[in-house]
Amino acid sequence: MITLVLGGVRSGKSRFAEQEADRWLADQPKGKRLYIATAQVYEEEMRGRIEKHKNRRGADWRTIEEPLYLTKVLKEETGKGTFILVDCLTLWLTNLLLKDAKIDAAMNDLCAFLKKAEGEIVLVSNEVGHGIVPENKLAREFCDIQGLANQHLAETADRVVLITAGIPLVLKG
Repeated sequence: MITLVLGGVRSGKSRFAEQEADRWLADQPKGKRLYIATAQVYEEEMRGRIEKHKNRRGADWRTIEEPLYLTKVLKEETGKGTFILVDCLTLWLTNLLLKDAKIDAAMNDLCAFLKKAEGEIVLVSNEVGHGIVPENKLAREFCDIQGLANQHLAETADRVVLITAGIPLVLKG
Protein backbone atom coordinates (compact mmCIF):
# COMPACT_ATOMS: atom_id res chain seq x y z
CA MET A 1 0.00 0.00 0.00
CA ILE A 2 1.42 3.35 -1.06
CA THR A 3 0.07 6.41 0.76
CA LEU A 4 0.87 9.99 -0.19
CA VAL A 5 0.38 12.50 2.63
CA LEU A 6 0.09 16.11 1.48
CA GLY A 7 -0.24 19.35 3.41
CA GLY A 8 1.28 22.71 4.13
CA VAL A 9 4.11 23.54 6.48
CA ARG A 10 3.28 22.56 10.08
CA SER A 11 -0.03 21.03 8.98
CA GLY A 12 0.52 17.77 10.88
CA LYS A 13 1.68 15.65 7.91
CA SER A 14 4.57 13.96 9.68
CA ARG A 15 2.60 13.31 12.85
CA PHE A 16 -0.19 11.71 10.79
CA ALA A 17 2.33 9.54 8.91
CA GLU A 18 3.90 8.41 12.19
CA GLN A 19 0.43 7.52 13.53
CA GLU A 20 -0.12 5.42 10.41
CA ALA A 21 3.07 3.55 11.31
CA ASP A 22 1.78 2.99 14.85
CA ARG A 23 -1.50 1.56 13.49
CA TRP A 24 0.41 -0.70 11.10
CA LEU A 25 2.72 -1.92 13.87
CA ALA A 26 -0.27 -2.82 16.06
CA ASP A 27 -1.31 -5.30 13.32
CA GLN A 28 2.27 -6.45 12.62
CA PRO A 29 3.78 -7.30 16.03
CA LYS A 30 7.06 -8.44 14.44
CA GLY A 31 7.16 -5.53 12.01
CA LYS A 32 9.74 -2.79 12.03
CA ARG A 33 9.58 0.89 11.16
CA LEU A 34 12.03 2.68 8.89
CA TYR A 35 12.24 6.43 8.49
CA ILE A 36 13.96 7.68 5.33
CA ALA A 37 15.00 11.27 5.96
CA THR A 38 15.77 13.49 2.97
CA ALA A 39 16.67 16.66 4.88
CA GLN A 40 20.16 18.07 4.92
CA VAL A 41 21.33 20.26 7.78
CA TYR A 42 22.48 23.65 6.56
CA GLU A 43 21.70 25.67 9.67
CA GLU A 44 20.89 25.33 13.36
CA GLU A 45 17.17 25.97 12.87
CA MET A 46 16.93 22.94 10.55
CA ARG A 47 18.96 20.85 12.98
CA GLY A 48 16.38 21.72 15.65
CA ARG A 49 13.48 20.66 13.42
CA ILE A 50 15.18 17.35 12.69
CA GLU A 51 15.87 16.70 16.38
CA LYS A 52 12.24 17.45 17.22
CA HIS A 53 11.10 14.85 14.66
CA LYS A 54 13.60 12.26 15.97
CA ASN A 55 12.52 12.77 19.56
CA ARG A 56 8.84 12.45 18.67
CA ARG A 57 9.44 9.17 16.80
CA GLY A 58 11.46 7.56 19.55
CA ALA A 59 14.30 5.05 19.50
CA ASP A 60 12.40 2.11 17.99
CA TRP A 61 12.58 3.63 14.49
CA ARG A 62 15.53 2.88 12.24
CA THR A 63 16.58 5.95 10.25
CA ILE A 64 18.37 6.22 6.93
CA GLU A 65 19.41 9.68 5.82
CA GLU A 66 19.36 9.91 2.03
CA PRO A 67 19.01 13.32 0.40
CA LEU A 68 19.34 12.23 -3.25
CA TYR A 69 19.10 8.50 -4.01
CA LEU A 70 15.66 7.82 -2.57
CA THR A 71 14.53 5.17 -5.06
CA LYS A 72 17.75 3.19 -4.56
CA VAL A 73 17.16 3.05 -0.79
CA LEU A 74 13.50 2.12 -1.27
CA LYS A 75 14.49 -0.75 -3.58
CA GLU A 76 16.91 -2.04 -0.95
CA GLU A 77 14.51 -1.75 2.00
CA THR A 78 11.01 -2.51 0.70
CA GLY A 79 9.24 -5.79 1.33
CA LYS A 80 11.04 -6.89 4.50
CA GLY A 81 8.12 -6.65 6.93
CA THR A 82 8.98 -3.00 7.40
CA PHE A 83 6.79 0.08 7.36
CA ILE A 84 8.65 2.79 5.43
CA LEU A 85 8.02 6.48 5.98
CA VAL A 86 9.70 8.93 3.59
CA ASP A 87 9.84 12.46 4.97
CA CYS A 88 9.87 14.46 2.91
CA LEU A 89 9.62 14.52 -0.86
CA THR A 90 9.71 18.31 -0.91
CA LEU A 91 13.22 18.35 0.53
CA TRP A 92 14.23 15.50 -1.80
CA LEU A 93 13.08 17.55 -4.81
CA THR A 94 14.87 20.60 -3.42
CA ASN A 95 18.09 18.60 -3.09
CA LEU A 96 17.76 17.34 -6.67
CA LEU A 97 17.05 20.85 -7.98
CA LEU A 98 20.07 22.31 -6.20
CA LYS A 99 22.31 19.55 -7.62
CA ASP A 100 20.99 20.16 -11.15
CA ALA A 101 19.86 16.54 -11.21
CA LYS A 102 17.43 15.17 -13.78
CA ILE A 103 14.29 15.61 -11.71
CA ASP A 104 11.86 14.19 -14.29
CA ALA A 105 13.93 11.02 -14.58
CA ALA A 106 14.21 10.69 -10.79
CA MET A 107 10.45 11.15 -10.35
CA ASN A 108 9.65 8.70 -13.15
CA ASP A 109 11.99 6.12 -11.57
CA LEU A 110 10.37 6.61 -8.17
CA CYS A 111 6.82 6.25 -9.50
CA ALA A 112 7.73 3.23 -11.64
CA PHE A 113 9.18 1.54 -8.57
CA LEU A 114 6.22 2.46 -6.36
CA LYS A 115 3.78 0.86 -8.83
CA LYS A 116 5.33 -2.54 -8.16
CA ALA A 117 6.60 -2.04 -4.59
CA GLU A 118 5.53 -4.46 -1.90
CA GLY A 119 4.80 -3.48 1.66
CA GLU A 120 3.64 -0.32 3.34
CA ILE A 121 5.19 2.97 2.20
CA VAL A 122 4.03 6.41 3.30
CA LEU A 123 5.41 9.43 1.46
CA VAL A 124 5.13 12.92 2.95
CA SER A 125 5.10 15.93 0.64
CA ASN A 126 4.26 19.61 0.92
CA GLU A 127 1.36 21.07 -0.98
CA VAL A 128 2.89 24.34 -2.15
CA GLY A 129 0.21 25.36 -4.63
CA HIS A 130 -2.16 26.98 -2.15
CA GLY A 131 -0.15 30.17 -1.71
CA ILE A 132 0.71 33.14 -3.84
CA VAL A 133 2.89 32.82 -6.94
CA PRO A 134 6.49 33.49 -5.83
CA GLU A 135 8.23 36.56 -7.19
CA ASN A 136 11.53 34.89 -8.16
CA LYS A 137 12.17 32.45 -11.00
CA LEU A 138 13.77 29.67 -8.93
CA ALA A 139 10.88 29.63 -6.45
CA ARG A 140 8.32 29.53 -9.29
CA GLU A 141 10.26 26.71 -10.94
CA PHE A 142 10.28 24.80 -7.68
CA CYS A 143 6.52 25.26 -7.16
CA ASP A 144 5.92 23.92 -10.67
CA ILE A 145 8.19 20.93 -10.07
CA GLN A 146 6.58 20.18 -6.70
CA GLY A 147 3.05 20.48 -8.05
CA LEU A 148 3.74 18.19 -11.00
CA ALA A 149 5.54 15.70 -8.75
CA ASN A 150 2.60 15.61 -6.34
CA GLN A 151 0.22 14.99 -9.25
CA HIS A 152 2.37 12.13 -10.54
CA LEU A 153 2.67 10.61 -7.06
CA ALA A 154 -1.05 10.98 -6.37
CA GLU A 155 -1.81 9.11 -9.56
CA THR A 156 0.60 6.34 -8.53
CA ALA A 157 -0.44 6.07 -4.88
CA ASP A 158 -3.17 3.77 -3.62
CA ARG A 159 -4.27 6.40 -1.11
CA VAL A 160 -3.82 10.19 -0.89
CA VAL A 161 -4.50 12.10 2.33
CA LEU A 162 -4.51 15.89 2.64
CA ILE A 163 -3.73 17.26 6.10
CA THR A 164 -4.98 20.71 7.03
CA ALA A 165 -4.73 22.05 10.59
CA GLY A 166 -3.95 18.52 11.76
CA ILE A 167 -7.15 17.10 10.25
CA PRO A 168 -6.83 14.37 7.60
CA LEU A 169 -9.05 14.39 4.52
CA VAL A 170 -8.82 11.27 2.35
CA LEU A 171 -8.72 12.38 -1.29
CA LYS A 172 -8.15 8.94 -2.80
CA GLY A 173 -8.48 5.38 -1.52
